[in-house]
Amino acid sequence: MTAEIFADGSYVDVTGTSKGKGFAGTMKRHGFRGQGASHGAQAVHRRPGSIGGCATPARVFKGTRMAGRMGNDRVTVLNLLVHKVDAENGVLLIKGAVPGRTGGLVMVRSAIKRGEK
Repeated sequence: MTAEIFADGSYVDVTGTSKGKGFAGTMKRHGFRGQGASHGAQAVHRRPGSIGGCATPARVFKGTRMAGRMGNDRVTVLNLLVHKVDAENGVLLIKGAVPGRTGGLVMVRSAIKRGEK
């Protein structure tokens, strides 16, 4: 397939693999606020706090947001504008946040929801 199938001003969905961030804490990964800097707080400023109850339910529920590897996931960004098509070089100029690293492989398809921005 070539870049000619898309026209200037059309909308597309772009799928790629997001940049890997490595092991990230709960503040960076999930946006937790952290704890206070004063009032006797001791070395807990970036910790997540409680992750569950004690005797009941006596376990940690599935899906509890914790620290872990961040990024390197399949991501689809919807309704990006095709600014210009260079058919000779097979290049699409797409306005917006295209997922992945520079030079990474992405899949471009016509927008499914076709939202107007």
